[in-house]
Formats: sequence, structure tokens, C-alpha cells
Amino acid sequence: QVQLVESGGGLVQAGDSLRLSCAASGRTFSSLHIGWFRQAPGKDREFVARISRSGGVTYYADSVKGRFTISKDNAKNTVYLQMNSLQPEDTAVYYCATTTTTGSPGDWGQGTQVTVSS
Repeated sequence: QVQLVESGGGLVQAGDSLRLSCAASGRTFSSLHIGWFRQAPGKDREFVARISRSGGVTYYADSVKGRFTISKDNAKNTVYLQMNSLQPEDTAVYYCATTTTTGSPGDWGQGTQVTVSS
């Protein structure tokens, strides 16, 4: 089992930026595909972005494409989610998770809250 710990959430204003981090342990980090998901109040958890084990392939939800960037530092066992031009609709708890090659999530972190005020 992989242990994942998210950090970097907070309260920001519309148009601001945040960088989330996901630190992993328990397995060889370079072997892991990692994804970010989010869950807003009253809504289902949804896919945000994911990155391949090498960091060379990335996928994004249409709602964040062009604003969010996912990256992976295998030397630091950490995946990042750079979020720019944040909007109130980005308000959610953000989770990182291991994924399969097709994006199905496996092990989850505990989540970090992101709140964007208008």
C-alpha cells in the first residue's frame, strides 16, 4: 500500500494561484502513476489531472486545462499541482491518488481543502 500526504491548500481569492503537493511513500515512487481528484460540497469526486510514472505524459480535465499543471519529481517522491487563475468553482477538497495506466484510482491521500473566494 502507498501512503500519500497532500499539502498546500488554503483560502485564496479568484485569480490567485496555489501549488499543491502530494508526497508518497511505501513503494518505489518512480513506478507510480499519480492523479489529482477533487470533491466539492454536495458533488461527486471528479478527476482533475494525472501524470505517468516517468512524468512524461499528462492528462487534464477540460475544466482545468490551460490553468493547472501537474508535475512529478521522482527525486523528491512528490507530485505537484500548480493551479493558476483559480475560480470559485475550483473550491473543493483535493485528493491525490495512485492510478492505473488508464487512470483508475487506487490508494488515496487524506485531502487538502482549497477555497476560492470571489
